Order: sequence, then structure tokens, then C-alpha cells
Amino acid sequence: MIKLFRTRRYLALAAGMAAAAALVLVSVAPSAFSASRPSAATAATPKCGPADLGVWVARDQSDVAAGTAFFRLEFTNLSHHACTLYGFPGVSARASNGKLLGNPAARDDAVKARTVRLAPGATGYALLAYSDVVTSNCTKKVTAAYLLVYAPDQFVANTAFWSLTACTAAGQKNFLRIRVIAPGIGVVGDYG
Repeated sequence: MIKLFRTRRYLALAAGMAAAAALVLVSVAPSAFSASRPSAATAATPKCGPADLGVWVARDQSDVAAGTAFFRLEFTNLSHHACTLYGFPGVSARASNGKLLGNPAARDDAVKARTVRLAPGATGYALLAYSDVVTSNCTKKVTAAYLLVYAPDQFVANTAFWSLTACTAAGQKNFLRIRVIAPGIGVVGDYG
């Protein structure tokens, strides 16, 4: 009888320890698992700001169709964290003294906007259309020094080298159009 009592006592003790271990496992497990899963706060990728970006015109990727030259305006993430771009950048041609030349680029909505996530070192682009017809027929031509470029939803600009003719004549100032930002670097022929 003593052996049976001890066996029952050991079984009860073992069951109690198992229940306690299960309780500890259940209480610890959620925090252990939540560390491996990103929370909603850490999963959100911030918007790319001007300090995150290098902006430049890929002149070697330009092409011409029907009196319009198409350039890839590149946005490279120079930061050490991922960031996102969504929509149209603000773009305008500027003189070396900062004066606006012509009108800011008009929005070309031929392509639907989507969120472009840029890992560190990755590049997205916006197709910039430059009208040779407008600038060649312009009565007040000025050579631009650079483009002033605002990333979507930003209020501080980046600059990109741009030494093409700008038109400042009344009624002929619309020589630039811009599309939404797309992933990748863009290639010749993607202006359709």
C-alpha cells in the first residue's frame, strides 16, 4: 500500500509540475513569438525623405518619340534603411540663380501610382518627358542649370543636373511632363 501511495503521490507531483511547466510555456511563448514577428509599428516602412535620396537624370537612358525626349529621373535610396515612394514627384527646371524656368512639370497620369519600396541602395524612377517641339519653337530660350525635385509628399527638394533648353515665353512654358514613380531604373522604350 505504501508503494501505491508513493506512486500516486509521484504521479500527482509530476502532473502538477507538467501543468506548471505548461502554464509557464503558455505565458512565455507569446512574447517569444512576438519578438520574431514584426509588430505593426515596425512593419511600416517610412516615406523616403530628401536626406534619404540621391536624385539624378539617367541621360544614357533617354530616347525620343514624336518630338518628345524621355528621360528617367532616378531616385536612389542612399540611407541605411528601407523607405517608400508613392505618386508624382514635383519637378521644375531652374536657372543657376534658382529662378523657375517655365512651368513645373505637368502630371502625366498614363500610369497608375503604386507604392515603391526602396531597400538601401535600390532605385526607383519617374519618366520625365521633355518637349523638343515646345523648346525649339520658343521665343525666349534659356539653358537650365538643374532640376528642383520634390519627392512625393515632401517639402524639401533635391536637385539633379539638367542643362537643356527651357522656355520662358508666355504660352510656351509647358515643356515638361512627369509620371508617377515606378520600381527599378527604367529602360529605353518604357515611355508607352
